[in-house]
Amino acid sequence: MNLTRRWGFALLLLVSAAASEGAHGAGPLDGEFEIHSAFVVVDHGVLQLNAHVQYPINERIRSALQDGLTLEFDLDVMLIRRRRFWFDTTVLETTLRRELIYHAVTNRYVLLNEDGVEQESFPTLEAAIETLGRIENLPILVESQLRGDGPWEVAVRAGVRRGRMPDALRALLFWSDDWHRSTDWYTWMLRL
Repeated sequence: MNLTRRWGFALLLLVSAAASEGAHGAGPLDGEFEIHSAFVVVDHGVLQLNAHVQYPINERIRSALQDGLTLEFDLDVMLIRRRRFWFDTTVLETTLRRELIYHAVTNRYVLLNEDGVEQESFPTLEAAIETLGRIENLPILVESQLRGDGPWEVAVRAGVRRGRMPDALRALLFWSDDWHRSTDWYTWMLRL
């Protein structure tokens, strides 16, 4: 068999494997993924966000993390001043970014903040995901930055996507677009 036929055969196998995987329907980030609750409290003039997010957990995620893939978790927060006779104003638009990695030497899942500094390590993926999903008293804005009367609309959205990966995985996953998912916006009116 000549080299061109071998490459063609290898490409055919790869495409058919990807197609059969897609036919099964279960993507790597499948599972329950939603914001169960979110609210803002004011403590000493600081608006603090509290939220509970249910992230998906499955064997494909566990396996990918153990193979060296990192997962990035985003929590988008918007605060909008609603106006009746004029354009709405976006007062705040920010994102909390965190990264989850698996440390093979210690056999632990490590949560990093957006600066890449270790926050915590966990013995199980479930414990790490549970901590990622609990946002408590996250300062988002100082009350004095809110100008005018409300009403204010707060919107929160969670997302998870593939982060860094080893070269061997990059060659295998470069066809896949399944490693990105986000929730719908969770919104509510805030009156101060």
